[in-house]
Amino acid sequence: MGMHSLPSQEQLLPGRTAKMPVAAQHVLLNSPMEAPFPEGAQQIFFGMGCFWGAERLFWNLKGIITTAAGYAGGNTPNPSYEEVCSGRTGHTEVVMVVYNPAELNLSELLTLFWESHDPTQGMRQGNDMGTQYRSAIYTLTDSQLSEVQASCKQYESALKSGGFGAITTEIGQLQEFYYAEDYHQQYLFKVPNGYCGLAGTGVCVASAP
Repeated sequence: MGMHSLPSQEQLLPGRTAKMPVAAQHVLLNSPMEAPFPEGAQQIFFGMGCFWGAERLFWNLKGIITTAAGYAGGNTPNPSYEEVCSGRTGHTEVVMVVYNPAELNLSELLTLFWESHDPTQGMRQGNDMGTQYRSAIYTLTDSQLSEVQASCKQYESALKSGGFGAITTEIGQLQEFYYAEDYHQQYLFKVPNGYCGLAGTGVCVASAP
């Protein structure tokens, strides 16, 4: 196991049954951080490197109900940030995006996702190296999943035309989302000059053939 491969069953940390305490409200949107969300709301989970910058990207959109930083795609229950960064939980840093589909459609979210990071980098994003920085999209419904897969295929051909390699984004149904510690939530609002390493490839989704 290293920063470039997922942990084996023997290497996994045991985690804990206690859940991470979650603030009642989003510090900017004053909306609930946890379910229940308004009727008709949809959720999707994006991993695109460090979750601080990724969360800020989405909370600014019209039609967003709430966002939260957390961990998904791994096997350790209720992991801490330090455990995720050890590479021994299998998780990647993700942002939960809860949106109103009447105001914001999934294709707009996917365009922002694809264009705002480099989805071809495997177990890293820019200078951030490790399994916790891998690109990922986890969906809750089959229709979301098929739209994500089609969008991935389309963007991959645009990237290849731009000289980039294959997309390494992990795509699948969400197994489990664990909220990150409170200090990570809306981090770049709390710490406006905090680190954000997000950078796209410069290839536009619209340029896909």
